[in-house]
Amino acid sequence: NKSKNKNKVSYLKIDVVRAFEDEELKKEFGIPTKKIYSGDLCPDHAGIMVLRDAVVWAEENESDLLIVESAGLCMRCSPYTTQGLGIVVLSAISGTNTPLKMGPMITLADLAVVTKIDLISQAEREVFREKIKEVNGNIDIIETNTLQGTGMRYLMRIVDSLSDIDKEKMMLKGEPPLGVCTICIGKKDIGWQNHFGVIRRLKDADYLYRGD
Repeated sequence: NKSKNKNKVSYLKIDVVRAFEDEELKKEFGIPTKKIYSGDLCPDHAGIMVLRDAVVWAEENESDLLIVESAGLCMRCSPYTTQGLGIVVLSAISGTNTPLKMGPMITLADLAVVTKIDLISQAEREVFREKIKEVNGNIDIIETNTLQGTGMRYLMRIVDSLSDIDKEKMMLKGEPPLGVCTICIGKKDIGWQNHFGVIRRLKDADYLYRGD
């Protein structure tokens, strides 16, 4: 739903072991918040599992906007949905080649929010933008300095333009990873010889990332 300042926001935080953002946001803004811990499960997979319930929870809160923040540890899964606004947050001081390493976190995102732009030069900002565009030429980029609020009005304009979602029709963007390997299901042996399914050998370790 539309997210005018007068409207209501719900916030879900997905993390692995501990998180405090939900408590901080609830204390400062008085909004409904919730968090889940994925534990041994990939936080992005956990997010996929609970997202439908999260939408129902936000509806019960009569919220107009649901913000879901993931720990962001899995750059391959990146579970953006077909109806949501996929936002990837990048620090301008993380290194100019950082966008090239992030795969679907950028290729499947609708919007890249670049933070800490006040800490780098104009030339570095331009290089960073070009690296993002190299990964996803269609992505919108907003550069922000949250200390001064720079760029935030552009972000809110995009959010305000969003259409309502239909949780019955939400799907993942892009292709999921190849599948669960035997390590993921608990096999601890070292060496490809002790595993089956999707395996990698040093001498023929082809690039398996298919992209989106």
